[in-house]
Amino acid sequence: MKHGQGGFTLIEMAVVLVIIAMTVLLVLPRLPDTSGAALKKSARTLASTIRYVRDQVTVNRIAHRLRFFPGEGKITITTLPPGGTETSPKDPFLNKQILADRVTVTDVEVPRLGKVNSGEVAVDIGAAGVAEITTIHLKESGGKQMTVIAFPYGGRVTVEEGYREVTP
Repeated sequence: MKHGQGGFTLIEMAVVLVIIAMTVLLVLPRLPDTSGAALKKSARTLASTIRYVRDQVTVNRIAHRLRFFPGEGKITITTLPPGGTETSPKDPFLNKQILADRVTVTDVEVPRLGKVNSGEVAVDIGAAGVAEITTIHLKESGGKQMTVIAFPYGGRVTVEEGYREVTP
């Protein structure tokens, strides 16, 4: 080879590739698992929405109703003015899609209705929160599940990993 020609030798390039491969092997296991990210986000969004609705009911003194559609990825919120009919809420936050595209409501469990896994379940939220303990099971298309539990009187809402049964 002539002096003055620039470039890398094959050995130098092989050493660089080995260093990059070792770095990837060390870093990849430490990266967070994003496979259940949509499910976790949906569960947390649902819990936050339930808390927010309770706060709105306390401030505005207008009850709200959450409608769950088990087997679907749909949850709707309406207002229940005294003596009036259900209307869409004026708050843009309450008109947003709560669940991600690949997340569905598996079932909703309320003591007065039991476990409902098809059709529609309406849960009213008043100033004290939900009237009875409400358990909502969410499922991602990959099979992972999470449970959102709304407790009566106080507005406490929890999010738990997996499918959890709650005894009132």
